[in-house]
Amino acid sequence: MTAPVCAADGDLIPAVRTGLLIGGQVVDGRGEPIPVTNPATGEVFTTVAAADEQDVDDAVRCAQETFQSGVWRDLPIHDRARLINRFADGIEGRMKDLYRLETANNGRPITETKAQITRLAEWYRYNAALLLADRSSVIPMRGDYHTYTSRFPLGVVAILSSFNHPMMIASKSLAPALATGNTVVLKPSEQTPLTALLLGEIAQDAGIPDGVLNVVPGLGPSAGAALVEHPLVKKAVFTGGTEPGRAIAVATARRFAKATLELGGKSPVLIFDDTPVDVAARGAAFGGFIGAGQTCIAGSRLLIQRSFYNDVVEALSKVASAIRIGDPALETTQLGPVISRRAQERILGCIRTGLDEGARLAAGGHAAQVPGLPGGFFIEPTVLADVTNSMRVAREEIFGPVVVAIPFEDEDEAVALANDSDFGLGSAIWTRDVARAHRVASRLETGMVWVNDHHRLDPSSPWGGVRDSGVGREGGWESFNDFTHVRAVTVRTAPDDVDWYGGIATDRLN
Repeated sequence: MTAPVCAADGDLIPAVRTGLLIGGQVVDGRGEPIPVTNPATGEVFTTVAAADEQDVDDAVRCAQETFQSGVWRDLPIHDRARLINRFADGIEGRMKDLYRLETANNGRPITETKAQITRLAEWYRYNAALLLADRSSVIPMRGDYHTYTSRFPLGVVAILSSFNHPMMIASKSLAPALATGNTVVLKPSEQTPLTALLLGEIAQDAGIPDGVLNVVPGLGPSAGAALVEHPLVKKAVFTGGTEPGRAIAVATARRFAKATLELGGKSPVLIFDDTPVDVAARGAAFGGFIGAGQTCIAGSRLLIQRSFYNDVVEALSKVASAIRIGDPALETTQLGPVISRRAQERILGCIRTGLDEGARLAAGGHAAQVPGLPGGFFIEPTVLADVTNSMRVAREEIFGPVVVAIPFEDEDEAVALANDSDFGLGSAIWTRDVARAHRVASRLETGMVWVNDHHRLDPSSPWGGVRDSGVGREGGWESFNDFTHVRAVTVRTAPDDVDWYGGIATDRLN
């Protein structure tokens, strides 16, 4: 166990187990322990065990043995659903610990963290409900046959979650993976391992059998690579950068394993001039700056109709400049730090690149100084105006509190600019014209489209992208079914026996 430590606001962060969770046992990892940093202070406040390749092999083999034992896979679906709902109850019972840990670990303002992870239990309850609601399909095969489908779990599933939304990203796949009878090895980001470790503890307390959920913090190049390349892993789920996702796609394809990859984004936000300026500015700020812009679906590429472009940029710059930057543990804070010093330096470098390319700095652009937190990794909310879609800052994911503003003339140009991207994760449309909203949404080549909003998700709605934003979907039946294989069962119902070679063949083979 760790000892409780103080957050930046002086309150206590709850103690968590810091060892690997394999087969229900907390074990020391063979890797070098991982320091955990509070990005608001820049200080290390605890360490956790790190898995190496052998630890990962132990975890996967344990998960495989548990799967083969049938203790979870063969549990009657009503009993499995009941345990998943009990798991959801346990998450709700530890909610304060979870959101305080997550805020201390990734620096997201506690008001945002609460708003997000208070919904976590919904994902588990929804997938437990899908388990109970699932039905087989009857296929009208020609002849005297009754043909139907059924589904069966894949086996061991690897889930690699990212630092920006550790609990939500893990749960979006953990919930359907468990509901469909798989066993799981969860590798959280090495930067934010704490809530995943607590999640494993909650699962044990809920009665999830040992070995069903295993948690192995570790470094990506060692533990992460060993996990996705393991021959017993039947599906890998990854949220993160496009290039690591590409490598995972190759690794899983070699053995024909499944992969769901939610990767980078450069989400276009199309703002039409029938939208009130203040509404457009507030909406653009919400889309671009929530989570310090560290979300794959951040509305970081603003396409603004030229007729009111300058007004929106000016209003947005005022909103950005008024955002309260500070200690993420305080309820009054609206923008916290980015995840690390390295990230801070990279983001500031991207801003300089944009200015060198000819962008105009309309707001922000610098590291932010927060009283009492001189070591924190803070960046001012930044608006880069007069950008063209060919600039690097318009094409590459910055993953920080930086938005770029690009003017357009009409609907056709807006759609063309929006689709001119290597990414295709999310997009948003701001308009008061309902016909235009549907018309434009149908032309956008992204996995998700919001109208007059951003960032909204639900366990019933599929989440994912196209092109360099990845493959597969999280949420809904699409995700639930992708944690299973489908089998077709054909039963001959004819009264006579099969005797193909006994006389003149009259049956049809197909």
